[in-house]
Amino acid sequence: MSAWVLRSALRRLHNSAPSKTLPPRLTKFALHPPKAVEVEFSDGTSFNLSSEFLRVHSPAADSKIRSVGGEKVIFGRRHVGIMSAEQVGNYGVRILFDDLHKTGIFTWDYLHHLGANKVSLMRNYIKTLKTHGLSRDPRVKSN
Repeated sequence: MSAWVLRSALRRLHNSAPSKTLPPRLTKFALHPPKAVEVEFSDGTSFNLSSEFLRVHSPAADSKIRSVGGEKVIFGRRHVGIMSAEQVGNYGVRILFDDLHKTGIFTWDYLHHLGANKVSLMRNYIKTLKTHGLSRDPRVKSN
């Protein structure tokens, strides 16, 4: 097979393959401690993500602090705050929460996913809490 035929076949294959659309690029990250992060993307979308929402959806493996009926659930974080944020490479940010959780790295793609799906993710979270008799509010400690 000649090089021209091979290049031609590869070009046809490449052009017929379904194109993956890349997620939009982050254009703005603004920390509004203690309660929110604001992100904007190259497609014109912008999202205000609360500290509770980000804490509950932390991508860190250890962020899910309780297993209820085999389901990992984090609860009692309505008043959690953001203390700081540190950029990680060119792809994400590590957020330090005032409950001292800091191991999750929120990639720009993940932040876009969270923003684009914020309403349904929060609804599902509240539904899960209700199913297990848990609350967004912290437990009151008795002496």
